[in-house]
Amino acid sequence: AEVSALLGRLPSAVGYQPNLQQEMGALQERITSTKKGSITSVQAVYVPADDLTDPAPATTFAHLDATIVMNRALTEIGIYPAVDVLDSSSNSLDPEVVGE
Repeated sequence: AEVSALLGRLPSAVGYQPNLQQEMGALQERITSTKKGSITSVQAVYVPADDLTDPAPATTFAHLDATIVMNRALTEIGIYPAVDVLDSSSNSLDPEVVGE
């Protein structure tokens, strides 16, 4: 809400700016391959209250080819790395290769 106020915009969706999706899209579109080279982007995304449906992470995830989700419950029982394979995803996975 404070950031929206500083930018002179009305807050919406849990306090995020109304044009969050457009701004995130513009940023992510800059990460691309060209004739001069390519960029690989590894992004760490803070997920408030571990809620994957929060507008900020949900908008970010929509632009990513793969996501690795860490799980606090796995850490608590001593499993490292605490990767939640059921919440993680990749557009490169082919069901014919890895199964459903």
